[in-house]
Amino acid sequence: MMRAIGAIRARVGVMKMVSLTRIRRWAPTGLAALFAMSGTLHLVRPESFESLVPGVLPARDLIIMTSGIAELVCAGGLVTGARWAGTASAWLLVAVFPGNVAYAVTTSADPAASTLLVAAAWVRLPLQIPLVWAALQARRG
Repeated sequence: MMRAIGAIRARVGVMKMVSLTRIRRWAPTGLAALFAMSGTLHLVRPESFESLVPGVLPARDLIIMTSGIAELVCAGGLVTGARWAGTASAWLLVAVFPGNVAYAVTTSADPAASTLLVAAAWVRLPLQIPLVWAALQARRG
């Protein structure tokens, strides 16, 4: 009986390891898909991203277009397995984080903002952590 329980535990441990290995392998591809969609939206509908750029920054249109192009470049790098892509993608996510914080603060202060929009603005902040983790998985080779 104890032997059977040990065998089951060992098998479950192997399954967890295989699942994590699979997630690590596919995480950069999933991030590339997100970057491709978001980067395209930056270029096609830049007005959708205006509220994410802190008002104190100049040339908001240029910032939106540049970040969209950066997302598309990172997406391409992640898909092709370019050595720089994981690190660049992680830094891109870190670079846009202050905009996400500014958006959450601004949205919270807006009396016209719906509760759902305010909640979504704050929930997206900790979601940056798994996205950075996904980017860094590309460095694992």
